[in-house]
Amino acid sequence: MRAVVLRGPNQFAPEDIPVPEIGNDEILLEMKAAAICGTDMRILTGKKTKGVRYPSVIGHEFCGIIAKVGSDVKGYEVGEKVAVANVIPCHHCSSCLHGRTNACLNRKAIGYEFDGGFEEYIRIPGICIENGNVVKLPDHVSFAAGALIEPLSCCIRGLRNAGTGFNDDVLIVGAGPIGLFHLQLAKIAGARKVIVSEPNEQRRKVAAELGADIVVDPMNENLEEIVKRETNGLGMDVIVMAIGVPPLVNPTLKLCKKGGTVNLFAGFAGTGECKIEVNTIHYNEINVNGSTAYKLEDYLAAAEMIKSGKIDADKIVTHKFKIEDFQKAYDVCVAGTGLKVVIEP
Repeated sequence: MRAVVLRGPNQFAPEDIPVPEIGNDEILLEMKAAAICGTDMRILTGKKTKGVRYPSVIGHEFCGIIAKVGSDVKGYEVGEKVAVANVIPCHHCSSCLHGRTNACLNRKAIGYEFDGGFEEYIRIPGICIENGNVVKLPDHVSFAAGALIEPLSCCIRGLRNAGTGFNDDVLIVGAGPIGLFHLQLAKIAGARKVIVSEPNEQRRKVAAELGADIVVDPMNENLEEIVKRETNGLGMDVIVMAIGVPPLVNPTLKLCKKGGTVNLFAGFAGTGECKIEVNTIHYNEINVNGSTAYKLEDYLAAAEMIKSGKIDADKIVTHKFKIEDFQKAYDVCVAGTGLKVVIEP
């Protein structure tokens, strides 16, 4: 089969490798769509190396058709369309026992410890199936939308952490795929007004189409003045930073309402270090939190929202490439000329 094999930082290309052999408790999945994530891009370039194997196949946002089922697997059949939650918690560590399975100290994941989605056939390990991570999808859900259940579930975790709720004024910084999911979720959660700040014209247009009340070009408009005008000078109840640019943290904190929340959702560039004006947080009693991965409950909620059409995932997909053209897909991601880029067999 063909697969994009990662052999080191900036060393990746399609290769011929054997189709995985599966055990009695495993499933062989024929990949139909695998989306490229910002984390994948950091892995490909060597900016993220923790937990990365060389050589390996990465990719953790994927959907496909069951091609083979181990003899001990119950409840799944060849030919079924499924998406897979790639994060597998241990359920025994301190984090898991305190309900934070998304931050499991011993978690394993497809795309890291197990080969991931950028290959024609994916071995789904037994521990993943046993944990309930394989989710069946109806025919009307596209393979690309199925692949995007994973990033949507991460955004649901971020929304829960941010506490976005009824009548909140919400600011989303960045309108990439993650920001656009946060936009839709904030509207569903009952936000009174959602402002999206994004310098890219195409992304602002999509944000408006997906329901943003106000879209701002921060390069040519004064975001602070717009926030003050729209909130009677109070600031935003909730701010989600869906772009990891350290110099933007302090200006963003100043846009938050007293007692409001800033969710640092994105992974930040470089070491992630930045100088923070702590008095802004201190005197305004701002809650600052982060978000990592997702719990299975988030993934299942994301799947239901895509099945029901509450979330438009297909709107976020702008490019599709075959495995053989992975370099072209990578170049589109680097250039930032699209939104979600999907790999097909």
